[in-house]
Amino acid sequence: MPRLHFEDFIPGTSQIYGSHEVSEESIIAFAREYDPQPFHVDPEAAKDTFVGTLIGSGWHSCSINMRLISDGFLLDTAAMGAPGIEEVRWLKPMLPGDVLCSRVTVMETRTSQSRPELGLVRFGLELIDQSDKAVLTQTNWILIARRGAPPPTPLRPPQETSPAGEDVEPADPQPSNLFFEDIQTGVTQDLGAYHFSAERIVGFAREFDPQRFHVDPDAARESLFGGLCASGWQTAAGWMNRMCAHRNRVAQGARARGERVARLGSSPGFKNLRWLKPVYAGDTIRYRSTFTDKRRSGSRPGWGLAFHHNTGTNQRGEEVFSFDGVVFWEARDG
Repeated sequence: MPRLHFEDFIPGTSQIYGSHEVSEESIIAFAREYDPQPFHVDPEAAKDTFVGTLIGSGWHSCSINMRLISDGFLLDTAAMGAPGIEEVRWLKPMLPGDVLCSRVTVMETRTSQSRPELGLVRFGLELIDQSDKAVLTQTNWILIARRGAPPPTPLRPPQETSPAGEDVEPADPQPSNLFFEDIQTGVTQDLGAYHFSAERIVGFAREFDPQRFHVDPDAARESLFGGLCASGWQTAAGWMNRMCAHRNRVAQGARARGERVARLGSSPGFKNLRWLKPVYAGDTIRYRSTFTDKRRSGSRPGWGLAFHHNTGTNQRGEEVFSFDGVVFWEARDG
């Protein structure tokens, strides 16, 4: 039985959890699966990129932070998942050799209006390196059961899943090689689809988010979700996987036409990430990205900032995931 319940989280309290050393091998392994940009997978190629050296994926740092808070307190808490993330700011690169811990502050608590057996706790999280500098900051709510409350009624997972499904490429085989000047707000890019097999879900969760509804099919059936479902961070990493595959198609098409490839840099963070519905084992999520704004970078001549709204939709047409992101984007006249 979990030791901690909603009533145990007092606004204003703070605690530091864990110690995780980041290796070059782990940075490359994560990036090869989910974020294979040159500055995440190749130390030599990284020298000629926007960042100039090998760094960890931002999604990798979020996942490490998830593991630290899981081991620190979440696995001993009657936690019922999170509806999303208000904001993540990636403040400095995660480098090989960094030793990270998570500083967790309880910011606010309130009882759920729709499910009074549950409470909502708003946390402020900081992933801190060995120099006591923040690699990232994060703000989000987590659902936690109240002490003595009856267990929540599990959701009924849909039956229309496909355990043997595969990743899906988008319909357009040769997307445009856009530079910053070419970006038009309102234009949507189809990134393709990522299949969440039980094996993929459990493999990711064992490393980064080992809550029972992500790693144990039997325990998951008794949880709020009613079945094995993906970590929210894996849903986000699946988006990054499809985005990188899309960018690779862009680069291949540009080179075939003899064009210089428009490069992307790193991202300073994101806002309004929402996990709208569980992603169950067997679901296939199609991701899309829509340009919402752009502006020239004041700190990086030759680069601009591209703002985008992103969604993930399952095979039943239900939106399960969304967030607002921003990325440095190379200008043609740079």
